[in-house]
Amino acid sequence: MARQTIAAERAKARTVGPLRGLWPFVRPYRRLLWGALAALTATAGLSLSLPLAVRRVIDNFFAESLRLVDAYFLAALGIAALLAVGTALRYYLVTRLGERVIADIRRAIYDRVIGMSPGFYERVMTGEVLSRLTTDTTLVLSVIGSSVSVALRNFLTLVGGLALLLWTSPKLSALVLVGVPLVVVPILTLGRRLRRLSRENQDRIAASSAEASESLLAAQTVQAYTHEAASRASFGALTEGAYDSALARIRTRAFLTAIVIFLVFAAIVAVLWIGARDVRAGAMSPGELVQFVIYAVLVAGSVAALSEIWGELQRAAGATERMIELINAVDPIADPVHPVPLPGRVKGAIDFEEVTFHYPARPDAPALHDLTLRIRPGETVALVGPSGAGKTTLFQLLLRFFDPDAGRVMLDGVDIRTLARGDLRRQFALVPQEPVIFATSARENIRFGRPEATDAEVEAAARAAAAHEFIDRFPQGYDTWVGERGVMLSGGQRQRLAIARAILRDAPVLLLDEATSALDAESERAVQQAVERLAEERTTLVIAHRLATVKRADRIIVLQDGRIVAEGSHGALVAEGGLYARLARLQFTDGVA
Repeated sequence: MARQTIAAERAKARTVGPLRGLWPFVRPYRRLLWGALAALTATAGLSLSLPLAVRRVIDNFFAESLRLVDAYFLAALGIAALLAVGTALRYYLVTRLGERVIADIRRAIYDRVIGMSPGFYERVMTGEVLSRLTTDTTLVLSVIGSSVSVALRNFLTLVGGLALLLWTSPKLSALVLVGVPLVVVPILTLGRRLRRLSRENQDRIAASSAEASESLLAAQTVQAYTHEAASRASFGALTEGAYDSALARIRTRAFLTAIVIFLVFAAIVAVLWIGARDVRAGAMSPGELVQFVIYAVLVAGSVAALSEIWGELQRAAGATERMIELINAVDPIADPVHPVPLPGRVKGAIDFEEVTFHYPARPDAPALHDLTLRIRPGETVALVGPSGAGKTTLFQLLLRFFDPDAGRVMLDGVDIRTLARGDLRRQFALVPQEPVIFATSARENIRFGRPEATDAEVEAAARAAAAHEFIDRFPQGYDTWVGERGVMLSGGQRQRLAIARAILRDAPVLLLDEATSALDAESERAVQQAVERLAEERTTLVIAHRLATVKRADRIIVLQDGRIVAEGSHGALVAEGGLYARLARLQFTDGVA
């Protein structure tokens, strides 16, 4: 629904107005902009002065002395030198401005999306965000660093050339101006179609990028299910769709260029024909005709260039619109205007008070229903229950990735919605079921938990997580590169790195989501001991499907359909019967631990 609304808004935009969204990024570099404009104006003025010199040379070639003629040519050489310097300066300033602005835009987009809550990524695919960071910014760079400069130069040449045409010959200028509407009408008419096609092309490129990103990130799963052919076909169809839309855009732009060039040069031929008759009749000098023709060519070239650049500006307007959408995207989870500071070190008391929550993508199915749960500081609480019972949702609400629809979540008696998200999340150390490993060294992956940690602290955390032994066997030890998403590590090694990261963070509250699920029995025992030592001084919430890992928890909370159906110790719950006893009987009878 949100995408349909966005699409409808985009369909209404038929001008290059969205380019105004670039101004906040250009404003800090006004000095570069004014310098580029000064160089551009100077070069345009020098270009327009050359026909005047040509006219004087032609009209006075036989009347003036050879020395004066030499002076004319020397002056022309000087103008050419100034033109070269001015053009180089303009190129340097404009290109530098473009690179600086695009770098700022890329940072602004990344700074925005990296902090967006998971609800945002339910509506926008990661591949589409990457497309806007790369394809769209590259397109806008070409416009800022080139097209706008060329457009302004041609606009100045057009305006100055028209003024000098009128001064040279009002009669012939009137004939030229009659043809202007014939050129402008197709530019405006086809320009609208060109913008729509450009926008469609960019959207299809983004869709293909999203498809590629999703399938490449799951390449092993694609291959394991022999889904390569289907993935190739899907990506190929999206790529062909992007190609077809690009081809339609190219055809429209080529047609527009052909019409404009023909009309412009047809007008020049007509002017030359009439001007030649005036020269023969003595109504104007040969030099004036040559001067007029040169200005007419400059004006015609400017109009033709502007018609092409208009298409580029249309494409850039579409790309700018897409980028500004990201920068201005509203995060449903926002920091309060005046966040409440946390009082000293957090003790770790957690309260869920009558919490009801629906995921945005599933508004009809409550993930939690009127749930109340109090966890004392330093308590170890295990959350068990079937898939979809709401265990991970509790973690999501605690970290404030989502806000409850009703009720409150409290940390040390403070409603977490009144806290800055950064302050809140610094109180938690999370070990997810699917550990995230970055394409860097083992050391830096662990240090991600606390960037200011020393090497000694990193290694101590690794030892506590039973990770030191396998890291030490790597070719470069802790400095060994572990590959993209940790592909060079086993599942258990990745999980131990994630546990070491959480240990290093040393947060008051520890969140473990199946933290030992990928470990062998020996490693699990070592990690479990480390987790127990770590949990002694902090509040710990453990999600576990393997009940053998939660026997020693202070309290076990049994969830089903978003409600608490039982709580107590392992022995008490087994004796009580019910869901937990049934799960325990299935696991331990089948020998699953």
